[in-house]
Amino acid sequence: MSRNTNKLVVPEAKEALNRFKMESAKEVGVDLKNGYNGDLTSRQNGSVGGQMVKKMIEAYEKGL
Repeated sequence: MSRNTNKLVVPEAKEALNRFKMESAKEVGVDLKNGYNGDLTSRQNGSVGGQMVKKMIEAYEKGL
């Protein structure tokens, strides 16, 4: 039996991160839904995550 033990450190950030994910998905041409996205391929999910990381690194580098 698997249990999700992830806890949000800053619960208020959940909605902002969800908007960021949806924006990143749109940029790479992946149609995310607000609910179930289990029909997406690993490649599609990976491209969204990769785009998010790329944007976070760019934002960090601009702040240096």
